Amino acid sequence: MRYPIGKFNAPEAFSKDSIDDWINQIEQLPARIKSETEYLGKEELDYRYRPEGWTVRQVIHHLADSHMNSFMRFKLTLTERSPTIKPYLENMWAELPDAKDTPVAHSLNILDGLHKRWVYLLKTLNDDQFNLEFIHPEYNKTYKLFVVTALYSWHSNHHLAHIKQAKIRKEK
Repeated sequence: MRYPIGKFNAPEAFSKDSIDDWINQIEQLPARIKSETEYLGKEELDYRYRPEGWTVRQVIHHLADSHMNSFMRFKLTLTERSPTIKPYLENMWAELPDAKDTPVAHSLNILDGLHKRWVYLLKTLNDDQFNLEFIHPEYNKTYKLFVVTALYSWHSNHHLAHIKQAKIRKEK
């Protein structure tokens, strides 16, 4: 239930086709989330995808939070030499009032605009830029931008599957 599409497997290399596929998945996320959630009521937005998991509402707000952070990490990596990024405590962010109580339309609007900018940026990157990297201090590892692109393609589908799962479970 936690990994409905399986765990992320980081690619060791990339091709034009793989980059195009990952960007396409990122590009489609806002419309796919909206399609899955536009007719859900307050009760349905509070369904959980698994016991003790996040609600649909929290997942949508998490996507906005996470993808904003990722977009900033791309920009830092493109403008600084191997920057050390700032991690954030996503589980704690998901418990803040804006993630638990506000309308999902706010984060859907963020995702729509953010993904348009992010996809535009991603489509302009060349192979050398996709090989740039940042340092993640929490894991003491470097991450190349092509791996992060693949990760957020997976992340988009991972949380979309959580929303679909919650709609089937229909449990609070």
